[in-house]
Amino acid sequence: MGFTHPFRAFTPFRRAAYQGAPAPRRQFLPREFIAPLLDGAAARLPLLDAPDLPWALAGRVHDPAFLARWREGQVTRAEERALGFPWSPALVERGLGSCGATLAATRDALSVGLGVNLGGGTHHAYAGHAEGFSFLNDVAIGTRWLLDTAQAGRILILDLDVHQGNGTAAIFAHEPRVLTVSVHAQNNYPFRKEVSDLDVPLPDGTGDAAYLRALDRVVAPAVAAFAPDFVYYLAGADVLEGDQLGKLALSPAGVRRRDDRVLRWAARAGLPTVTVMAGGYNRDPHALIAARLGTLDAALSAFAPAVAGG
Repeated sequence: MGFTHPFRAFTPFRRAAYQGAPAPRRQFLPREFIAPLLDGAAARLPLLDAPDLPWALAGRVHDPAFLARWREGQVTRAEERALGFPWSPALVERGLGSCGATLAATRDALSVGLGVNLGGGTHHAYAGHAEGFSFLNDVAIGTRWLLDTAQAGRILILDLDVHQGNGTAAIFAHEPRVLTVSVHAQNNYPFRKEVSDLDVPLPDGTGDAAYLRALDRVVAPAVAAFAPDFVYYLAGADVLEGDQLGKLALSPAGVRRRDDRVLRWAARAGLPTVTVMAGGYNRDPHALIAARLGTLDAALSAFAPAVAGG
């Protein structure tokens, strides 16, 4: 299939770890819906399999002893409960693939302006422990790679998942070159929050108007003052009404308006941007797939005209 734009997406979902396996938790997208999601994405842009992340790059963010234990399966039941999954070789493979996809998307953003991971956004992973379905912190690893290689100097991590990005906030708590922004449901997991550079906690049931107003009036001025030169956007679909693990109530149109706001701003500003999908556990798998594909449409709508105009 020919495309009129240079963009592509990476996915871990075609890896062996996903083949023939049921969803790891009942809240996750059922296996039979992964193919329609991938087909919809592939109709919009080339879809590439995620490469593995080298362990050495994970070690730039995560504690080596932690990585060694998870690599070999030497974890406790308490650690498995904190993660939400039992340990398995497939779990490790999925983590490496998800992070590899984000790193590949980061390279794409540097070269063509936009990078996409159809998974990723594992923002609950700390440097030394796993939490909340997050074993490795893909965006933190990508951010550290950018800083270490001097390919970006002021990085915005804009986390619009319904849950606070606690692991990411903790990892970069003392890094002035990174701005961590989290807009999340106040009364939701994690119940012990970290301190992001900017936290915007929202009450249960927040809908489109209040959510978008918070973006415009609180987030946008802080981001403008920081003046980033690279953006990671965690486009969580768990803000959508009907999510099993979310407490906000955005409509499908509201989620699309959110994505348009963020991605059009980044494209107009000429900022290399990586979009990762983060959380989404909707009771209606069709609604979740539509939200994911809507995020892709918003990204292409924002960045393809910028490429054509350039």
